[in-house]
This record gives sequence, structure tokens and C-alpha cells, in this order.
Amino acid sequence: MTSSVLSYSRFSDFDISLFKAGKHFRLYEKLGSHVVEHEGVTGTYFAVWAPNATGVSVIGNFNGWNSESHILNPRWDSSGIWEGFIPDIGKGEAYKYFIRTHENGYFERGDPYALFWEEPPRTASIVWDTWYEWNDQEWMNRRNQNNALDKPISVYEVHLASWRRDPSNPDRFLSYRELAHQLVEYVIHMGFTHVEFMPIMEHPFSGSWGYQVTGYFAPTSRFGTPQDFMFLMESLHNAGIGIYLDWVPSHFPGDAHGLYNYDGSHLYEHSDPRQGFHPDWNSYIFNYGRNEVRSFLISNALFWLDRYHADGLRVDAVASMLYLDYSRKEGEWVPNQYGGRENLDAVSFMKELNEVAYGNYGDIQMIAEESTSWPGVSHPTWQGGLGFGMKWMMGWMNDTLRYFSKEPIYRRHHQQDLTFSTVYAFTENFMLPLSHDEVVHGKGSLVSKMPGDEWQRFANLRALFGFMFTHPGTKLLFQGCEFAQTAEWNHDHSLDWHLTQYDPHKGMEDLVKDLNQLYRNEPALYENNFSGYGFEWLDQSDAENSVFLYCRKGHNWQEYVVVAANLTPVARHNYRIGLPHNGVWTEIFNTDKHDYWGSGVVNPYPLEAEMQPQHGKAQSISISLPPLGVSVWKLKDHPSFREHVEKTETIAPKEKSIESNGVKADKKESTASTENSVKAKVVKAEKAKETTLKEKPVKTNGVKVEMKDSSVPKNGNGKSKKASSK
Repeated sequence: MTSSVLSYSRFSDFDISLFKAGKHFRLYEKLGSHVVEHEGVTGTYFAVWAPNATGVSVIGNFNGWNSESHILNPRWDSSGIWEGFIPDIGKGEAYKYFIRTHENGYFERGDPYALFWEEPPRTASIVWDTWYEWNDQEWMNRRNQNNALDKPISVYEVHLASWRRDPSNPDRFLSYRELAHQLVEYVIHMGFTHVEFMPIMEHPFSGSWGYQVTGYFAPTSRFGTPQDFMFLMESLHNAGIGIYLDWVPSHFPGDAHGLYNYDGSHLYEHSDPRQGFHPDWNSYIFNYGRNEVRSFLISNALFWLDRYHADGLRVDAVASMLYLDYSRKEGEWVPNQYGGRENLDAVSFMKELNEVAYGNYGDIQMIAEESTSWPGVSHPTWQGGLGFGMKWMMGWMNDTLRYFSKEPIYRRHHQQDLTFSTVYAFTENFMLPLSHDEVVHGKGSLVSKMPGDEWQRFANLRALFGFMFTHPGTKLLFQGCEFAQTAEWNHDHSLDWHLTQYDPHKGMEDLVKDLNQLYRNEPALYENNFSGYGFEWLDQSDAENSVFLYCRKGHNWQEYVVVAANLTPVARHNYRIGLPHNGVWTEIFNTDKHDYWGSGVVNPYPLEAEMQPQHGKAQSISISLPPLGVSVWKLKDHPSFREHVEKTETIAPKEKSIESNGVKADKKESTASTENSVKAKVVKAEKAKETTLKEKPVKTNGVKVEMKDSSVPKNGNGKSKKASSK
């Protein structure tokens, strides 16, 4: 092995001009370490940006970590890039950069563009590649449909280290390839459309959950190699599941091998701590006004979309980027050039980030975690917005959890907590998040926030999920919440999967699975998620009973659904609700089903709308409202359905036959058959209703309830076998 560093470059003059201008968005193809062949010899090309260094060398096992053996060459174009080719160095070699400073000091730094790192607590970068023979083309070809804003998007937020661990060794993480089987199978079973991975970029401290990144271009080695992670991504895609990655351009840690003070100067961060230090997270803030830093960050965003086929990025802590005085007292921040608190460089950066991301990958989603009232976060940049595709609806989350944490007797005074979100629900493209932030730091689990006895706590959470999935906006739910984990989330331990063997938790898991199915099956719940046309309050005034009635609308009026939420533990029978259309209506979902560990106050039979005005509508039905429950109704038969059948029968040529699956059938007979089928369903519904009016015994948890003088089963006081008294 020769110890010399040969002159070699992957940069053209055009690359350098783009880099200096902050317009080079594929820097991962240039900077970092790359195995190449040069003059017939295979080795590794190294390139690092360190403009204030007086010398840079590559150190590693291959040279005994000797800083004098392999010294890189500074470029002649004042770009600040040091580069060179070292023969016989290949994939898998651990290395660092030895950087000498003007003060005769030195640092041993990791490679900001490294594709792979040693597993923490070791801190060296590793020569690697991102070659992978992808087999997810079917997903990529139709991603524009699966990832569209008028399609159902239900996201399962996952922390890979704690989702599940090896049952035989709780200290061992599951690998990317193990997760490719277990996680994929579970997400399919639960019906989520997407997963969101909390940051998988390399980070030194597990307790940061990945939000303190040192290796921006590398998936963490805790679970395997980059190719192993690609296998996980591919497996999700081939199962029809999209992937969003948490991405952290807001701050980075001060670890000695990371970006802070990289070449002895404040290279990536602001030099003024009033702009460059984050007091909340004891970390450092990127200098968004520096061109080379913008190129670094935007290149990193494109890297995950390009090399790892990510379907979008959830951008963390956007509010902290937008405001110069974020978490700072008076005198601790520097105003912008106009004297304001807005971080103009960060605003410009985010607009360019989204323009470049959508410009290169028009079928992805950029999602902002933004908690303030900054206008137009999810509006196009040409309209003055920041250009994100969606924004987390933090106001909905705070108001909803505050409401559901109150004892039901007091909810009558807080009706506005649940209605206020619809005042601004269509000002942005909102995602409703119940994320990891709500189940840590002493906040407790979701089910532990709920008031009442055991049955009521679970019923409250079921109702909350029912409200969430029928409220306008896409959905995000953190791992463990779907089966009502009782303990607060702990990143050092697996979720408490054993709980799912018990009825309350299994019922919750089944409820979320069925809610995902409902959401995907009903166009009214997603087609107009971000338009006021898709939502109508039927009644929000019954605060005394804590009842909420609303209608969700898709493109087709025949697909509308009506939602009734009763958020007290008292079942309300013969409750009349107005409907947008006459016809026969059927309850298609009820959070109080016995299957979900509910009390079983359901509406089992279709109901014909009566021409009795209610809630501003000409027609209505009388239903049973389940205690602490949400009921969803849909039009199943309408006079126009029958008129259409009759019209089709009239105009159908008698002599013309149609072929179905190779069998010829007379069209008139086929049409008549369809009409008879529809009529039969109506007659069946009417008979069922008549039967209900008689003394029909209904079995509820082993107790027969006589159904007299009512068109609705009065089984509201029945209990599931393990339910506590309500």
C-alpha cells in the first residue's frame, strides 16, 4: 500500500460555482468519500469543506491514525475544499479528518457527507456506497396517487429502537431486515397508509431520539447497513405503504466529531450565540444565510428522496427556525434588518428547499411541524407561502386533548374546544398529529390522560380516535397509542405488546384498524380534506349533552357521511339528527361496539329518513347515541337510486344482450334484477324495522332486553364482560 495522496477531483468549475452560490443540490455526489478507479488503481476519493483549516489529512486504521501519512490537497479556487485520492482504500474502511487550525490546534472530525458511520459510541465515518438494485418501481410509478392530498393519508409514527425489541434479549434492537418483516406485516394488518420514522440519521445519543444528528447522510448503524435500510424501505413500498422521514435542519449537537466549530471556525452555525445557539436543546443553529450551508441542507433533503426513495420529509421544529426570538428573552436575540423577529434567511431557505424538492420530485410530500400562526406554511411559494405540502395541526391536538382530559360533567362548558378547529381548518393543509411529544416527559400515555374509571378511559380514547378520523385533515398516530399503551413511552424499552392479549387493549387495536379501513373506504373522509366544502356542522350547540353533529362530504353527494359524537357517559336514545338527504341511512361505524370493549349501544338496522325538519335539514332520523361514543352514518338507499334503475329499465333495448364473464344475459332481465335487488333491500329494512317494533329479544352480554315501543334497541346499559360500572 502506498501512503501518497494523488491529485484527483470530482468537481468541475461549474460544480464549484454552484456550491459557492448555494445552488449545488447534489453535493453527496461530490463531497465525502467515494470508491473510484484512478489511473487503473482502485481507491477512495476524499473531499471535505474546511475553508479555515491550515491542513487536512485522512486518518484511520489503514495508516495507524497517523495524521502525517495522507494529507489532502487544497483546491486552487478558494472554495475551501480539500481533496485527494488514496489508493487501495475501499468500502468498509473507518476514517476521520484530522483538521489543523490557524491557532495551531487540531480536531478529529467525522465526515459531514459520510454515507455510513460506526455504531455509537464509536464515532468514525466509514467508506461506503449507496448502490442498491431497487425493486419498488410499481410503487414509485403510482406514488403520485398514493401520496396525493385528495387520497387517504394515515401515518403510523415509529421509533425504530423502541417499537419492538428481541423478546429473548430486550436489550437488542431489531435489525432493519427484521423490521422489514415484522413492522411491514403489522402496518398492513392495521391499515395505515404511511409510516413516519423518527430521525434515522446517525446520532450519538439515543436519548435524543434521533433529533441531534451528526451523520446527516447516513442511516444509523444501530440497525444495520445502508443497504439494509433500503431493504426496509423497499419492503414497505412493495406492501403499498409510503414512508416519511423525520428531518432536522433546525439544529445540531456540539459533539466533538460533529459539525460544530468544524474547522476551528463557526462554519455551519452562526458565530453569535444569540443567533447560533439553541437554549432549549443545548445545540447549534444552522446559518441559513451562508450559501454553502444551504447547499449542504438542500442536498441532504434530496439525498433521502433520491437514494432512499423516501416519499416525503417531515421537517422538524419549523417554528424555531422562523422566529429569531424563539425561546429567547428580550435582549437575547438579534432583530432582522427591518427590526423584526422573523428569520428572513430561514424563510428564504425553506421556500427554496420546497421549490427544489417538489421541482425534482413532484409526487412527494414536505410536511412542516410548525406550531404558530405563521401564515401560508402549506401555501405555494408563488402565493407567498413557505411551500410545504402539509402542516401539523398543533392547535387541534392541544384543544382536543385538553377537552378529552376533562371530566364529562364539565365538558358542557368547553364545547368550543372541539369546534374551534373548524374555524381555521381550511387555512392550511393540516395533518392531525397525536405524536410522540404527547406521551413523554411526564405527560403520560393517551389513555392515562382520559378521566373516569377503566371503562370510561378506554371509551374516551375510542371516541377521541373516532373524532380524529372523521375530522378534516390527514392523520398521524404514534406507536403504542393504537392499542392504548398505559405506560408513558420509554425510548429504551420495547412497547408493551403483551397488553394486546387483554380485551380493552385488543378492542382499541381493532378499533384503530377499523377506523383506518373506514377512512380508506369512505371518499367523504378524504376527498375534500382541505376544503371547506368537505365539512358542514349540523349541530354544535348541544353543549348541555356534549353532542356534536357534522357531515363530511366528498365529490359525490351519495357518498356523504354524517357523524354523531356523544361525549358523556350517558346513552341518549331517540336522539333526532338532521340529514342532508332523504332515503335509507345505515350506521357504518360505532366506537361503542362490543368488539371494541364498548357497551354495545349501536343502531343495527337501516333507518328511513322522515320528513321531519331538524338541524336546518328537511329530513331526519331518530337514533341511539352511544355513551362516550362516535357513530357514523351513510346513505344506503335513495329515491334517485331507484329512479335511475327504473329509467335504465325503460330505455334498455329488449333484444340486446350483455356479456358478463363470458355469459350472455338479457339486459332487461339484468336491469330488472338490479331493481328487484334494491327494492328487496328496502323491503328487508322495513321488515327489520317492523320486527324491532315488536317484542323482539336482543341478547346483550348474556342479558336479554325486551325491545318494546321503540325503533331503537335500548341496550345502552349493557356492559362488556370486563367493563367497570359507568
